[in-house]
Amino acid sequence: MIYLDYNATTPIDPQVAEAMIPYIYESFGNPSSSHQLGQTAKNAVEHARGQIARLLGCSREEILFTSGGSESNNMAIKGTAYTLRQKGDHIITSTIEHPAVLTPCKHLEKQGYSISYLPVDENGIIQISELEKAMTDRTILVTVMLANNETGTIQPIQEISRICRKHGVLLHTDASQAVGKIPVLVDELGVDLLTVAGHKLYAPKGIGALYIRKGVNVEPLIHGAGHESGRRAGTENVIFDVALGKACEIAGEHLKDHTLKELTDYFYSGLKSIFHDQIHLNGDPVNKLPNTLNISFLGHNGSDVLDMLGKDIAASTGSACHSGLISVSPVLNAMGTPHETARGAVRFSLGRMTTKEEINTVLERFALFHKRQKGEVL
Repeated sequence: MIYLDYNATTPIDPQVAEAMIPYIYESFGNPSSSHQLGQTAKNAVEHARGQIARLLGCSREEILFTSGGSESNNMAIKGTAYTLRQKGDHIITSTIEHPAVLTPCKHLEKQGYSISYLPVDENGIIQISELEKAMTDRTILVTVMLANNETGTIQPIQEISRICRKHGVLLHTDASQAVGKIPVLVDELGVDLLTVAGHKLYAPKGIGALYIRKGVNVEPLIHGAGHESGRRAGTENVIFDVALGKACEIAGEHLKDHTLKELTDYFYSGLKSIFHDQIHLNGDPVNKLPNTLNISFLGHNGSDVLDMLGKDIAASTGSACHSGLISVSPVLNAMGTPHETARGAVRFSLGRMTTKEEINTVLERFALFHKRQKGEVL
């Protein structure tokens, strides 16, 4: 299998798996227990919290462990909304957010909250002027993703932060796709809340974190005992906490390595040399993740392109066919991408385990496919 779907999920890094083992077989204590096994587990959790904090440039007390990106997003959005209900009931987001942001916003709308959905330009970037217009004296939160999961486009979070600060509004960013791929420092971004998803950076599925800036109060979603400083009840998932901490440590070591960007650029250059003007890059060509290519193959359906590549190559399509009708990605639709272009979209997302040999194999398949389309190969 040639895996080019790292934005969907990543394999567990071998070093991460190794770090988990002692807490599966030996150090299995409850972190709330006062005996040695319990304290060993507690120390492991706090060490992992510190590893995440170092990657994000914050204090360990500002890191809350969660079950993943969806829970982190839900807590940031709903928790802020419930805490600040007396202050205001207006939230601003964008039209290209992940469902883990859009669905909680829709849920709050049913409870009487007002949600503004900012449009994006053809590259998938929100306009700061539109954000300014959307602000009201009832606005309590802005939630805009740092990097889009489909196109890799990076939003101007620092500029968004300046607008939020001017209006006294909290800012949350879903950084699930960005953490580990680009530097993500909370003070540089100017955010109050930030989401981390473990399975996007070589940790297991089912673990995540939420950065909550000191002094920001967020109503818990899960009530019970006083775990996580009273912010999330439930006995800590020591094994996965350790895994996320180790994954963040490793991610920090790779941030200055440009191999992945070079390999992605090499792949894109190869595709252009084969297809020339018969492909279209979706998203911002410059301000994007170093591992992501969202390519529309003009005149084709994305699913047909994937079928042509073969079942041994894993990537994602931006369109789906239901009862003979082709539906396109809501993200590409929000960007104003023409239907004929959007229906041919395929997302390739590379990772640390991707090799140049694998990319060459995929390019060879594409070259053969293109020749067949032109009738040069029977």
